[in-house]
Amino acid sequence: PIALGITLVVYALVAVAALAVLGPDRLAASEAPLAQMAADVGASWLPPLVRVGAVVAAVGSLLALILGVSRTTLAMARDRHLPTALAAVHPRFGVPHRAELAIGVVVAILAATTDIRGAIGFSSFAVLVYYAVANASAWTLSPDEGRPPRLIPIVGMLGCGVVAFALPAASILAGLVVFAVGVAAYRIGRYRERAAAAAR
Repeated sequence: PIALGITLVVYALVAVAALAVLGPDRLAASEAPLAQMAADVGASWLPPLVRVGAVVAAVGSLLALILGVSRTTLAMARDRHLPTALAAVHPRFGVPHRAELAIGVVVAILAATTDIRGAIGFSSFAVLVYYAVANASAWTLSPDEGRPPRLIPIVGMLGCGVVAFALPAASILAGLVVFAVGVAAYRIGRYRERAAAAAR
């Protein structure tokens, strides 16, 4: 709660400062609002520092996402929704090294070949849906399993939905297409498993 509170205060202060310096119209039109804000206040040394900070923050966020997605990949591979080779865990370090390498390669290819802004929008939509599912799952916990008050997962799920569908239409559409393909692949896999079981 302390870390979340500090983050909330910092985000709120940055948002208020950006609105005060740039105004809503310029803020919405700016491709690099924090650097623009730093330039507008007359500190010539500040824009490069802001850009360095943005790179560090983006890399940290990317590493955290890669770690999370690689563990989701590990779980899906164990359940045979992805190739089982990705379920390997390193004998010494205890990490899903193959899943991490595979996700790293996919991220590198996307970063090198696509518009990074579109990739960020799609990633944001996917992560918000992921968190909405996590909130929905928290609703199903029993009190013995540490279930939070019922209001918390409801607010969390609704908040994720509101922010997800406030993203650009292209990000939403790309996310929905990917989820549709995933659901179709899952259904086909389940159908084949049932057919194989029936044949035995």
